[in-house]
Amino acid sequence: MTDRTIIAEIEKSYLMSLLDSGRRADGRDFNEFRPIKIEFNYVPKAEGSALVTLGQTKVIAGVKAIIGTPFPDTPNDGVILVGAERSPIASPDFEMGPPDAETIELARITDRVIRESKFIDPTSLVLVPGEKVWMLFVDIYALDHDGNLYDAAALAAIAALATTRIPKATVLEDGTVKLDPEETVSLNYSFVPVSVTTAKIGEHHVVDPNLKEERIASARLTVGYKDANTIVSMQKGEIGVFKSAEVLDIVRNGAAVAEKVRAELQKALDEFKSERGE
Repeated sequence: MTDRTIIAEIEKSYLMSLLDSGRRADGRDFNEFRPIKIEFNYVPKAEGSALVTLGQTKVIAGVKAIIGTPFPDTPNDGVILVGAERSPIASPDFEMGPPDAETIELARITDRVIRESKFIDPTSLVLVPGEKVWMLFVDIYALDHDGNLYDAAALAAIAALATTRIPKATVLEDGTVKLDPEETVSLNYSFVPVSVTTAKIGEHHVVDPNLKEERIASARLTVGYKDANTIVSMQKGEIGVFKSAEVLDIVRNGAAVAEKVRAELQKALDEFKSERGE
């Protein structure tokens, strides 16, 4: 047994004792998110971007838009693709090279919240049905990892898409598309989805786990909410298990938490768009 293992066991015992007494090490309630800060247009050359700070966790998302061809099975839908990168600058546990399983999972969880909620109307991205559509590439980068990259990534990606502006496109009679770089338009959306991640530590459930809580958690559940009554995605992580009653409790509790997170995101969006005169 190494010194690191001993320290980890001591720390785990301490964190567990706090949870057993109804407290978390950082003073939050079990259902409380860390402070959220959202900065828009963080990457000027991207069509849309946002930097999200969740406690000490920082994630940036950028959107690049190009005209391409739709997928054969969805000829009347535009394309949204999400990718993620976890570099060593965010955590010594991350390595350079091809995306590992955890990085791929991060991208897929974020992608499902966006895709399954239809946050961006895919039909609004079609220019010529079956031939030409807007393709939106959402790139997520972890800058500082202090737990719960999942919800931070979802917030960053959704904030970036919600503030994305693409060139106005006109389809000419011959089917070609003319872009006006001097005039841009926003993407079409009418709501903002959010995700809520809950960690299981012993018999306790805590939302927005920080890094120390993640390391002692036996299981994790990330639930995507379109609105207060609609679940659009769900992803379990780690080797622990949830009983059916636990899942129901987490989903119900997460719906209330999601509304608070959504309110913060919507407030930030409203303030940003008001500043831009939209």
